[in-house]
Amino acid sequence: MSSYIIEGGSSISGTVTPSGNKNAAMPLAEACLLTDKPITLHNMPQIGDVDTVLEILAGLGVDVTRDGTSATLCAAHLRSTEPEPHLFAQIRGSLTLMGPLLTRHGHFAVPATAGGDDIGRRRIDTHLHIFNSLGVEMVHNGRFEMKTNGRLRGKDILLDEASVTATENGLMAASLAEGTTILRNAASEPHVQDLCHLLVAMGCPIDGIGSNTLTIHGQEQLHGAEYTVGPDYVEIGSYIGLGAITPGELRISGVVPEHLRMMEMVFVDRLGVRMHVEKDPASTTGWTVVIDEQQSLRVRTDFGGAIPRIDDQPWPAFPPDLMSIALVTATQAKGTVLIHEKMYDGRLYFVDKLSAMGAQVILCDPHRVVVVGPSQLVGQHVTSPDIRAGMALILAALAAKGQTVIGNIHQIDRGYQKIDQKLRALGAQIERVD
Repeated sequence: MSSYIIEGGSSISGTVTPSGNKNAAMPLAEACLLTDKPITLHNMPQIGDVDTVLEILAGLGVDVTRDGTSATLCAAHLRSTEPEPHLFAQIRGSLTLMGPLLTRHGHFAVPATAGGDDIGRRRIDTHLHIFNSLGVEMVHNGRFEMKTNGRLRGKDILLDEASVTATENGLMAASLAEGTTILRNAASEPHVQDLCHLLVAMGCPIDGIGSNTLTIHGQEQLHGAEYTVGPDYVEIGSYIGLGAITPGELRISGVVPEHLRMMEMVFVDRLGVRMHVEKDPASTTGWTVVIDEQQSLRVRTDFGGAIPRIDDQPWPAFPPDLMSIALVTATQAKGTVLIHEKMYDGRLYFVDKLSAMGAQVILCDPHRVVVVGPSQLVGQHVTSPDIRAGMALILAALAAKGQTVIGNIHQIDRGYQKIDQKLRALGAQIERVD
């Protein structure tokens, strides 16, 4: 099994460009199932989860052509509505196959529901509520199977949680439904917005993009389109944490300033990271964020000297996928902070590995950790339990004294494109051993 060997203490400086948004690329690719015309996507990240989605689609009969970070997908001759079970169970992103298969092909079946990171229970009840409201029927035969009786019918639906994947399934299912569908309490993350914009380009008008109320005007058929995946703001947040806890000035090119607002509130206002955004005509978006070379990380207390809290919430609040990065950054900041992971009851269990490296962290319960900093981290042998914890451990290793070996790095490969190569270009001493 592959590992990273990392020597900590190096200066990290230079310019790095984030890859395309992993969580956008998967549903964007799956949207090809809504039409028999080609869909061309650019800036697709070359990572494990995207590879798995494209392999699933090819197994269903989609014609998949890849050229670097671009992919052209055509589902003109689909031969199955049942994804390969082993592949389907590997990633959470496979869930959003359900919406397009049901609305265009009337059927979906797998032996079990999707997998992905082992970070606690991840319910699918919101998906089922949306499908049931649109006219999908569950088939009770010992496996997970659904079908439709003719064309789906638009409905005004209130989601019981702002689930990203449920919103994406609802968007795609409603795009070919009869009439208008309204999704209330919908997710509004940048990757959801990317999917909305692609569906619009395919011929489905959608009102309220970027808000929590989406109105989808269903069409009898959709056409082909071309779309560029936006930058991965989680990767950007990972680099912000990296630049904050290592020596050197780090520049992150191709950022969207609107995606940084809550990151600034946490990294800058809570943890004292010195960073600024500047115009950069050479970047893909025209903007670059600079993590200053001189840092003096300090936790800013709440009014009256109370211990502050960093917590995650639906967009535009601080994203759950950056909680592990914020936690590691906090280990290098002077002061005490409570990390409150509200959404997943297993994401914080990796803190035992940080404790072994010297971090002063107290796991209060599955959702809360108290961090007291700064701590001198030291290299250890650790393993990556999931994508985001794996990246957080890379940050800890680069800030640590001595050598760290990180195992199970296929988890990191699922979400970060050639991260070792990108980090070496910035001065990191990181080696991949297969």
